Amino acid sequence: MNNRIAEGIIRYKKRIVFTFSALAVCSMVLALLVTVNYNMVDYLPQDAQSTTAIRIMEEEFGGQIPNARVMISDLNIQEALAYKEKIAATVGVGAVSWLDDIVGRDTLTTIPVEFLDESILENYYQDNSALYTITIESGMEKSTVDAIRDLVGEGNAVAGEAVNMAESQKMSSSEVTNAIAILVPIILLILILSTSSWIEPVLFLVAIGVAVLLNMGTNIFLGEVSFVTQSISPVLQLAVSLDYAIFLMHGFNQYRTLHEPQQAMKLALKKAFSAVSASAATTVIGFMALMFMRFEIGPDLGINLVKGVLLSFISVMVFLPALTLMTYPLIDKTKHRRVIPEFRGAGKWAIKISKPILILAVIIVIPCFLAQSSVEFMYGTGGITGASRAGQDAVSIEQRFGKENTLVLLVPKENAGKESELSKALSDIPYVTGVASYVTTVGGEIPPEYVPEKVVGQFYSENYARIILYTHMPEEGTQTFGTVQNVLDIAKQHYDRYYLAGQGVTLYDMSNMVSSDTQRINLVAILGIFLVLLLTFRSPVIPLLLLFTIETAIWINLSFVYFGGQSINFIGYLVISTVQLGATVDYAILTTDRFLVNRKILSKSEAMKATIDSHLEAILIPAVILSSAGFILAFTSSNPIIAELGILLGRGTVLSFIMVVGVLPALLMMFDKVVQKTRFYQGEGLE
Repeated sequence: MNNRIAEGIIRYKKRIVFTFSALAVCSMVLALLVTVNYNMVDYLPQDAQSTTAIRIMEEEFGGQIPNARVMISDLNIQEALAYKEKIAATVGVGAVSWLDDIVGRDTLTTIPVEFLDESILENYYQDNSALYTITIESGMEKSTVDAIRDLVGEGNAVAGEAVNMAESQKMSSSEVTNAIAILVPIILLILILSTSSWIEPVLFLVAIGVAVLLNMGTNIFLGEVSFVTQSISPVLQLAVSLDYAIFLMHGFNQYRTLHEPQQAMKLALKKAFSAVSASAATTVIGFMALMFMRFEIGPDLGINLVKGVLLSFISVMVFLPALTLMTYPLIDKTKHRRVIPEFRGAGKWAIKISKPILILAVIIVIPCFLAQSSVEFMYGTGGITGASRAGQDAVSIEQRFGKENTLVLLVPKENAGKESELSKALSDIPYVTGVASYVTTVGGEIPPEYVPEKVVGQFYSENYARIILYTHMPEEGTQTFGTVQNVLDIAKQHYDRYYLAGQGVTLYDMSNMVSSDTQRINLVAILGIFLVLLLTFRSPVIPLLLLFTIETAIWINLSFVYFGGQSINFIGYLVISTVQLGATVDYAILTTDRFLVNRKILSKSEAMKATIDSHLEAILIPAVILSSAGFILAFTSSNPIIAELGILLGRGTVLSFIMVVGVLPALLMMFDKVVQKTRFYQGEGLE
């Protein structure tokens, strides 16, 4: 860091503390105004097939895709029609579809139910139970679902994507606060045990806490953030950047033994700047990789995390020094004896076990790589409800009416014969239980002008014919995605233009997009961090050793999912593959840097012993904090997507720490001669 900048921070410390404090208070208020988006569909690109279909359907037919089902028992036809009107009058309900929309209200009220088409009837009315398909307006999910539940009563069921979204909103509203409330005391305890002052840990948390508030407040300029970003970004920012503050204060305390506080801070800033910059750079690169996803949940999370790390870096380099110089007398007064002993002798132990662990890592790396490559992903939010009322309601509806994954196909409005051929071909697809179109419901031989406008409007717009496919398929999976592909293939055989919409189609598009996004962001993250490591160590070999160490930990982490016969939400995979790499490679950087410095005056074995002895704590403390953050996310979150991510983060951090302490020492000593010969510049290290 430039001397002039360091001197400016010291000279204007009071102004800096006041400015950051004021901005933090403003950000706290602004954070409450940030809109949180719970609809994953909104993050699909505008040119995605399903997104285009939804847009055309809204323009041509009005309204959104149906996103919920309501089942009411013990009703006759007249009562069912009355309930339909009550549901339609509920605030937030955009549309309600029931049997009368298909066969006509007059037909339904004049012809006995047993004379109606059974293939149509079974989707709407069975055993005196009516099943309504409704559309809940975007942004109104929580209040509307609550209102419908109040209307239909406890004995009936409400389920669907909008209900899952409402459950997500309830789950996420207080979970950040809960996670922080548990994490902060744990971090305080860890820091108190590992430092020699009662006040120092508080300063660490204040510095990063201010950065977290600034990050959350500045989200107001983004317009909105996803519920995933809102739930995990503050916790991740706190966990991955706290070691910046620890490193700065460690240097300050060292220089205090020989210098006045102002001079000690100036030297500490110069010492910490390069190391913290390198650490922040690798973390930022990892998070930036998310911004290369076409599926926009990645950029949403990536931008937020990158912004958070940069704000943490600024806070540690500017706000923390100013705050420390204003409070150092208090630090001196609250000194206490260290509780955690120094790790003398750890280096000898690490060297002894490093070769066996390296051999084990080499043996399992390929199976783990193949296993993590075969992990099955989930893309929807159906797993969120679990044992909640929404999940129980979904089971009740499925038991009576079966699983339903409604698809809506739009084709150009041309002639009834062509539409009839298409409808017949679609009805022959496995898992398709019914096809509702003008020609199958009204009859192609009847001109639309002789049919009530309300019925015609269900199937024809000015330019398009709408065909509704009822399927007994789960929300997602091989069966669902195969059926979607079959529908698209058959539509292509009959029409040049066609558009397919529905929850299954949206998740099908997500799966295709994430498959390509996964390869892209992994490549970007690895190449970006390789470049940072190359510039940091001036050696092409060291980046390969460090990347092998952390990537192996990532593959082992994800292979637990495969060998456990589980599937994970794609968000967990995308985040962990970048966060674990970007955040925990810092441990490898610090170990390697200290080894290279010690290697100048010691043999490779003694240099590694000295490195582990002196810097094991510097790796252990951030690792314990980051893994604690992950496990606390898993413990406090009732949202399975967030909890799953927390487990991956907690377990992944532990594995990265084991690899850095147990495998990297053997690699550095094994390739010592190669590293020494291939380094094109040998300076004094990151400090």
